Amino acid sequence: MSPLQWIHRSLPLAVLAALACAPLAFADDVASFATGGYARGLRTPDEMHKLDTDGDSTISKDEWLAYQEKVWSTFPKNKDGKVDEKAFTTRTGAMVSFATGDYARGLKTKEMMHKIDSDRDGMVSHDEFIAYQTKLFEMMDTNHTGSLGPQEFLGN
Repeated sequence: MSPLQWIHRSLPLAVLAALACAPLAFADDVASFATGGYARGLRTPDEMHKLDTDGDSTISKDEWLAYQEKVWSTFPKNKDGKVDEKAFTTRTGAMVSFATGDYARGLKTKEMMHKIDSDRDGMVSHDEFIAYQTKLFEMMDTNHTGSLGPQEFLGN
């Protein structure tokens, strides 16, 4: 078999293998963009239920951002409206009424704070927090519908 024939016959198998592995690569992307603890705490049926305020079994981008605004509101801010590392990582009961404990524990880490702090000034601003969460939503929205179904949200 010539090299060209071999490539011609192997290409469809290579494409199928790549497509089969794409969800696994995506899961790794979310975990590396976030942290493993945050991704695990977020991507649970209980957390999905908390975000799904209209009960339609999907998370719209509006629901996602409204939830992230609630999360942001729980952080103590300095006079500039930013959150420093101590305030970001301090465990409080502020999220307990609307988030799961695993989500809060996964978010309130130094590692997550540094991932969200895009300008590396040691502070997280509202814009940084919402931009980070928007990017995460877009990464999870693999079918680009503007909403997350159970398979996308849970990473199945």
